[in-house]
Amino acid sequence: MDLQNVFHESNSMESLSTERRGFKAIIDCNSFYCSCERLFKPHLDNKPVVVLSNNDGCIISRSDEAKAIGVGMAGPYFLAKPLIEKFNVATFSSNYNLYGDLSWRVMETLRVILGAENVEVYSVDEAFLDLTDYDANSLYDLAAYILDTVEMWTGIKVSIGVAPTKVLAKVANRLSKKDKRKKCVMVLDTEEKITDALYKTPISDVWGVGRQYAEKLRDMHAIYTALDLSKRKEEWAKVHLGGVVGVRLLKELKGEPVNEMEDQLSSKKMIASTRMFGNAVSTIEEIKEAIATYTSRAAEKLRRQKGAANVISVFVVPKEASTSERFRHGPSVGSYTTLPFATAATHELIKPAMKLVDKLFEPGKRYKKAGVTLSGLVPDDTIQGNLFKEETNNNKRLLMSMVDNVNFAMRDDIVKFAASGTTRNWKMRQEMRSPRYTTRWDEMCEVK
Repeated sequence: MDLQNVFHESNSMESLSTERRGFKAIIDCNSFYCSCERLFKPHLDNKPVVVLSNNDGCIISRSDEAKAIGVGMAGPYFLAKPLIEKFNVATFSSNYNLYGDLSWRVMETLRVILGAENVEVYSVDEAFLDLTDYDANSLYDLAAYILDTVEMWTGIKVSIGVAPTKVLAKVANRLSKKDKRKKCVMVLDTEEKITDALYKTPISDVWGVGRQYAEKLRDMHAIYTALDLSKRKEEWAKVHLGGVVGVRLLKELKGEPVNEMEDQLSSKKMIASTRMFGNAVSTIEEIKEAIATYTSRAAEKLRRQKGAANVISVFVVPKEASTSERFRHGPSVGSYTTLPFATAATHELIKPAMKLVDKLFEPGKRYKKAGVTLSGLVPDDTIQGNLFKEETNNNKRLLMSMVDNVNFAMRDDIVKFAASGTTRNWKMRQEMRSPRYTTRWDEMCEVK
């Protein structure tokens, strides 16, 4: 279908005003992690499903059926387990290989439909769309076409909210999910629709307003809905809504675009690799294995964007004795070092990381988490070479490229540095992980 011919903007845009108004949309995958699991297990359609966080600790995704029986979001799995077992809820460990690949397929589908310049990936399951070039009178049909195409090409169900601004599009998207028996599309293209949508949106559900700040707005300023907030003046927002950020939020609620589409960052300013341990560890050897592994992963990401790091940081989190039923993280302990020269070579990053572990580790303590951060990033091609080394030995580019290619082809870190260990008993638990259907030949879905 030629979208430019079917939905291209006409001269008539009387829905909001006589002047030209652009529209934004946000597309959101419904219960994304659960949808990914259901895609290869169709017998779970209309059945309760939950997905757990790292180490199977907390519930991070629920299907509508799981919500209906009372399974809470972000709560500890062990507390919800009796309810899960009572209603035979399908439970899965996080399968990030599968989720990442299916997310990429959804975003690529959007880029094919609208063009890459009109798609801003916001998170693993959300993307903003620029619909400025399309007929305002055909926005619902366009959104429905996008929704149907994504579901047909990827199998992932989505919802779409369309409005003049990003904040209003988030409002529309939230309301579009209210009745999933219908097509999950909502278009706010008139002042009446916008006012009604703001009235139906609690202040705590406004994009950019957190739960604690929502309580403050309710208790101190009698603001209960998005409509209440939209009636405030910019001077009030500067004082009570976080200054410039609050003013932008207020303008967007009033229908004035402020948060425009952003270009996708081609390179990151900082790269981190952190994980919770599957079991608390107490020996320095285990900590060093974990840090070496995380350093290897961060270095691989760094080389992927053709960068090099000047600074490496390491942190560890001791496991504290639980003194209450309320879960809380213990304080992290970290340190960093500035490298003598920027590098992306794994072995040149592992060595200073091991020295940092020696500095941080305290015998007798048990640790539950660790991580590595690379910063001070510069383009790899700006590093001055060593006059007394062969060109291929500078920054070990050829060696690292070969290691990356082998690991990408064979998976599971088939080539790794000895410092990363072989048993890795500290690795996070994934006892209920489904197969990685789309990224492993030996785990592909079998049809009988």
